Amino acid sequence: MRPASFNLTPLFCLFVSTLLTATVVAAQEPTQGSSERRTIVAERLTVSESITLDGQLDEAVWRRAQMASDFRQIDPDNGMPATESTEVRIAFDSNTMYLGVIAHDSEGSRGLTRYQKRRDEYLQSDDKVVWTIDTFLDGRSGYFFETNPSGAMSDALIGTTGQNRQWDGIWDERVSRNANGWAFEVAIPFRTLNFNPNSDTWGFNISRSISRKNENTIWMGWARNQGIQRMTNAGQITGLTNVTQGHGLDIKPYILGTAQDAPLRNQKLGGDGQAGVDLFFNPTPALRTNLTLNTDFAQTEVDQRQVNLTRFSLLYPEKRDFFLDGSTFFDFASPGASGSGNFRAADTGSDLIINPFFSRRIGLSDTGDPQKILYGTKATGQLGGEDVGVLHVRTGDDNQLIGEDFTAARQPRRLFQQSYVGAMYTRRDPGASGLDARHTMGLDFRLATSTFRRDQNLSVNGWYINGTQPGITKGTEAYGASLGLPNDKWNLNFDVRSVGENFNPAVGFVTRNAYRRYVPMVTYSPRPANNTVVRQFNFKVLGDVQTTLDNTKIASNLTIQPFQVELAAGDQFGAQIMPRSERLDSPFSINISPGRRVTLPIGARYDFLRYQVNWRTANRRKVAFEGRYEAGDFYGGTRDEFVTNITFRILPGIFVYTAAELNKITLAQASFTTRLFRVVPELQFTPFLTWVNNVQYDTVSGVAGWQSRFRWIVKPGNDIYVVYTHNWLDDPLLAQFATQDRRLSTKALYTYRF
Repeated sequence: MRPASFNLTPLFCLFVSTLLTATVVAAQEPTQGSSERRTIVAERLTVSESITLDGQLDEAVWRRAQMASDFRQIDPDNGMPATESTEVRIAFDSNTMYLGVIAHDSEGSRGLTRYQKRRDEYLQSDDKVVWTIDTFLDGRSGYFFETNPSGAMSDALIGTTGQNRQWDGIWDERVSRNANGWAFEVAIPFRTLNFNPNSDTWGFNISRSISRKNENTIWMGWARNQGIQRMTNAGQITGLTNVTQGHGLDIKPYILGTAQDAPLRNQKLGGDGQAGVDLFFNPTPALRTNLTLNTDFAQTEVDQRQVNLTRFSLLYPEKRDFFLDGSTFFDFASPGASGSGNFRAADTGSDLIINPFFSRRIGLSDTGDPQKILYGTKATGQLGGEDVGVLHVRTGDDNQLIGEDFTAARQPRRLFQQSYVGAMYTRRDPGASGLDARHTMGLDFRLATSTFRRDQNLSVNGWYINGTQPGITKGTEAYGASLGLPNDKWNLNFDVRSVGENFNPAVGFVTRNAYRRYVPMVTYSPRPANNTVVRQFNFKVLGDVQTTLDNTKIASNLTIQPFQVELAAGDQFGAQIMPRSERLDSPFSINISPGRRVTLPIGARYDFLRYQVNWRTANRRKVAFEGRYEAGDFYGGTRDEFVTNITFRILPGIFVYTAAELNKITLAQASFTTRLFRVVPELQFTPFLTWVNNVQYDTVSGVAGWQSRFRWIVKPGNDIYVVYTHNWLDDPLLAQFATQDRRLSTKALYTYRF
């Protein structure tokens, strides 16, 4: 029997009508005037003055610099003054901006939570100070920095789709702790930043979190639908005149030595050495260019292992520095389309990813094996007052992969204060192989405002992508739109998309083809008044309807969250109910162990109901738990899933992270169990000296892996890495683990700045 047709015309017309109405409203909303912003004036150092980074703030310039204070609570008592005072001062000379912060604490250094030390770690468990800088004063991009009382240094780029946490800027910092709390001094060279040289004013905001109180305070934008990364609600730094990036030239050479073998592939022990260089040049303070020659990524962290029990490919994020630098300039409006691939499935159903440019397609095989990159060039920043991103990379013949030319170009044109209309182009040319080049074109827009109904967020997004295929002219396009009202108490979103049967972006990532999808979502998150136990409830309903391109329904999923509770202490727990229905429009092959799989036939229909409970303790705890248990029907059988993460914070700088995932599945065709284990002990001696070990094993691949990664930051921009990787295959014939491959790499990088 042919499944019933699903008539989507009325629903689509309603959505388009709503979208157009919201677009007009968003475009007509007044923007927030700069007169409403708090301002701090940066103090210039005299010719004879200098700042010694020691966290003491005892130089004369700090005494005469203007102070910003009066932080207000985001949580728990929104809008009320912070319970602990914070003092912020900014100074600068021609080459460097300095930030000095004194974080008073009534319990002194004894009350501080300060476990993390490693560069670029998330500081979720610790006391911390976060600051953001909008160097173009455009309200849509910027730089993110954070630190804690142990001097940990983390940074990121802020783009239209969120953060690029993998970006490593060159800056320095020192922290001091005393009976009054803690303080720190930061030096950020202007050559680390892109900025508008014709403006003496930047957007700026700063926030502080006090872990033991679960308190989050901020200088500007304390409404709960604003926060530290919403630069339209930030304050401003003024007085930044006569600053320079020097000659704007950075030369970053490296030397590398490796030794490796692969016994199971009959590759004997061998070693080699090589060298390469990255050149960075700023033709203007707003535009950064990069040339990389003989590129190698030996220091890159290993991917986190995943067990795939879905019908579609999993995405692994980009981790290579060359591609991460400036990646936010390649962000696109389609679901999951971050230039860096650093994507986490959101509640809007964006786990089916449609990304026209995913840099991990360059220089890596589908299995993650590296391919030699001969050279790469890139330009990111602003040109003529408009954002621009251009990239070109040439790979060499390596690992049975042919050398290719890759090109990507992106330009969003700004509209109003928070909106844009943009275009993207990618090219993949095998060249010498005689195969045709493939091209992808994309158009997108975003209309957004943070002043809808005076203080609410509203956004409307739309996108269209077409990727050429040799000999194929139909079904190569994908398009979609979304309407969102992401606010504190109410969060509403509606997403629609259509993906052609032959859609395959040349340098992109797409989870699946030949479907349409409609995803409405509503969450309601009230905060009970005068409740010292519960901070916030969260209730959610998420729908997901998928059809073929002729509107025949193939899946309908509903997620009902009857409750999610966040306690005042920071602990959380909740539950979900998930009724689902699916008809397989292609065979579903499940890998259950090396060389063994189960295949469910095309056309089979399944109705199932699943339940989930989840929990997470406060991150500040010395032993912190996070996990979920999910059970119920699974494609005509049952599946029990248990996922847990336990973090042991033994002492500041000494951690053990553990993770485990267990799936027990019973189907008509077979019963099986999959397991995944991960243990990551870390020794963080100082913010500049760390040793991380990552041990992983899963029963689906039968491979156990260990990466040991030592990093010494001699000074910011100058690094020494020692990385050892060893993989073992669980060999059932030998009843033991046999070495599959191993590699030792030592790499040194040095940055010359002119």
